[in-house]
Amino acid sequence: MVTTRDYYEILGVERDASVDEIKKAYRRLAVQNHPDKNPGDADAEERFKEASEAYSVLADPEKRGGYDRFGHQGGGQDFSGFDPTAFGDFSDILGDLFGFGFGDIFGRRGRSRQGPRRGRDLQYTLRLTLEEAATGTEKTVRIPRQESCDACGGSGAEPGTSPETCSTCRGAGQVMFQRGFLSVAQTCPTCQGGGRVNPSPCVKCGGHGHDEVEATLRVTVPAGVDTGMRLRLAGEGEGGHQGGPAGSLFVVMAVEEHELFEREGAHLHLELPISVFNAMLGAEVPITTILGEDKSVTVAAGTQPRDVVRLKNAGMPEVERGRRGDLFVHLKVVVPGSLSADQRAQVEEVARVVGDVVDVQRHEGLFDKLKRALGGE
Repeated sequence: MVTTRDYYEILGVERDASVDEIKKAYRRLAVQNHPDKNPGDADAEERFKEASEAYSVLADPEKRGGYDRFGHQGGGQDFSGFDPTAFGDFSDILGDLFGFGFGDIFGRRGRSRQGPRRGRDLQYTLRLTLEEAATGTEKTVRIPRQESCDACGGSGAEPGTSPETCSTCRGAGQVMFQRGFLSVAQTCPTCQGGGRVNPSPCVKCGGHGHDEVEATLRVTVPAGVDTGMRLRLAGEGEGGHQGGPAGSLFVVMAVEEHELFEREGAHLHLELPISVFNAMLGAEVPITTILGEDKSVTVAAGTQPRDVVRLKNAGMPEVERGRRGDLFVHLKVVVPGSLSADQRAQVEEVARVVGDVVDVQRHEGLFDKLKRALGGE
């Protein structure tokens, strides 16, 4: 198509508009007037063609300069018709809004998918106990995957033969068809985009070039891993196509919750029950860390409920840093639920001797709380 209308007027931009402004204007008009969105609307189709022609000139600095100086004649340059090379990759303008690749709308063929291709990456979730995450471990995992056929080397052709160029697409991997005024490419139905076919398919793999297997792997897990961390095992994904390299296997960690320890990064938290007498008199309470180490928690005399004792370097290791987090021991003072007659008598005697002692530095009496709540001084 050839238009005589002003290109700037067509796109609705000023003559000093930037390339980005021109691109945005074209994108808007192209989406509005595309034939797929306006079936049977000849006017919309003409507007789409007109906008495409205007963009092909104004997006090119050299052609735009000639157009600005000499108009449609361009000082001898031919601006008639649409030049698809102005787009580079047309998908940058419209993407795949209409369900097919725009790189081939105007007769340019996309790159064929023939030849060796890397295999797909795989992902496996590995569940660990907190102890395994703390110490590091080795695990045996079974991964279902596709591997390159060892008989044909992944080519899909019977040994002694070789794949041939697809006669339908002539090796391009795509075939063209008309969609309105557009020439659109789609994956070749004969070779499925590979560009080649096997007249003599491999007997072992049926011409697919790969076999379904269950691979058994040993995974070494470093100490300190946490949920969401990944290990990459190169070459342990699915086999490549037509001799291409295998993909990678990503092992994703999922550390289970622990019945005693609660994790916070490299730090751990532990709730430790102690008796009211331990809290009053002080004590040394033995515990075992997540790494199986014997430690002692010093409970100071006069300890209050919810006091916390911090044990440095008794938490989780940090991966590849050679350091450990800390263990925070949360003291839980447990009051006996019932007493025998003798025990009650002894406690009452202690209470009589000691009296109702309250540390005014740490506690506020009930009378003071009521007084403040009622607005008293």
